[in-house]
Amino acid sequence: MSKELVESDPKGQHLPPLIKLALELGPLGLFFFANTRPGLFAPLMQPLVPASILTGGQAGIFTATAVFMLATLVALAIHYRLVGKLPIMPLVSGIVVLVFGTLTLVLHDELFIKLKPTIVNALFGSVLLGGLLFGKSLLGFVLDSVFELDAEGWRKLTLRWGLFFFFLALLNEVVWRTQTTDFWVNFKVFGVMPITLAFALAQTPLIMRHSPATDEGTKS
Repeated sequence: MSKELVESDPKGQHLPPLIKLALELGPLGLFFFANTRPGLFAPLMQPLVPASILTGGQAGIFTATAVFMLATLVALAIHYRLVGKLPIMPLVSGIVVLVFGTLTLVLHDELFIKLKPTIVNALFGSVLLGGLLFGKSLLGFVLDSVFELDAEGWRKLTLRWGLFFFFLALLNEVVWRTQTTDFWVNFKVFGVMPITLAFALAQTPLIMRHSPATDEGTKS
């Protein structure tokens, strides 16, 4: 691999895209359904968390948090079993889910699970933009990328994703501070995911312009 293509490991072992998407969205989908129908999930969670927090006005968010934590662990275990490694982004996100999910359940305070997206997105934004300050484009490692770009392409894409992560962090703060818990949960599934997908698709022209394969095809 040339010196310009050091920001990712496309030749490493990666999950098929559909399986990777399922492992990433599965816990989030269960989080949504558990918040909507906590009664369906509460019996499964009672051996793991106190029954007292699975009832009452906040049963939805507390049940959803417990389900989210368990589903995240299962998704990480499946990922590791299939490829023998854990990518940085799901691993870090999973650790934050477990820490802030535990705080939510132990302290009976939904604030902590609501802060999780802010902290994770701000962390990744800081890592990406901080890396650029030191001349490093770390996006390939953060997103477990399976494509190659030239050095300029990695710098541009890293800058865009770094700023986008901060945008998501700010957006999460606005939503949870101004809307109901149910609205926030719904927005995580039906708002953040489409926005992220649209942003990722919008980067396709940049990726195509700075792909070595595209350059070689143009020269031939």
